[in-house]
Amino acid sequence: MATGGVKRLLQLEGLAMLAASAGLYQHIGGNWTQAAILFFVPDVIFLAYLFGPRIGAIGYNIVHSMIGPLLLAGWSVMSDNHIALAMSLIWMAHIGFDRAIGAGLKYASGFGDTHINHKSRHKSHMTLDATTA
Repeated sequence: MATGGVKRLLQLEGLAMLAASAGLYQHIGGNWTQAAILFFVPDVIFLAYLFGPRIGAIGYNIVHSMIGPLLLAGWSVMSDNHIALAMSLIWMAHIGFDRAIGAGLKYASGFGDTHINHKSRHKSHMTLDATTA
């Protein structure tokens, strides 16, 4: 679990990713109504949690890793596809937003267990401490 300065640095990195993506989106003349509509589309992957925490975490991590949007951005630049570039920037902004608010890549142990926070592990310690007190 990231704590203290490391956690803050990861969140600042997310904020920088959000700001850079939004700035580039503005620079390419992106449609902000379209961005607002598409911003939370990556979170549709939460439905994968209906199949259990392991499948949910895998799906979430695939969609919330920078690999996909960076590959899409690279392809869009190489093929001069402005729509794909806009989509990749919205996707990157979403990931940056998630990191800035402390949401990280998920572990299969539970939705709240991320590379930034380990909520279910923290809760189990709190429960253990409360029962032994």
